[in-house]
Amino acid sequence: MTIDGKLLEILACPACRERLLELAGEGEGLACVGCRRVYPIRDGIPVLLVEEATRPSSDPGGGG
Repeated sequence: MTIDGKLLEILACPACRERLLELAGEGEGLACVGCRRVYPIRDGIPVLLVEEATRPSSDPGGGG
């Protein structure tokens, strides 16, 4: 499932307000370019809750 480009342009990370990029592949989600949180996409809807976000295991704490 892909997110419409116009929607992706206006979405921002709720934690740090940086832009989000769509991840491709099996682990669908939106990745923040700032703090590196990854927000899940469920049933085609981005879940932009900080509590629901994950971070890459190699990230020692992030920038957000």
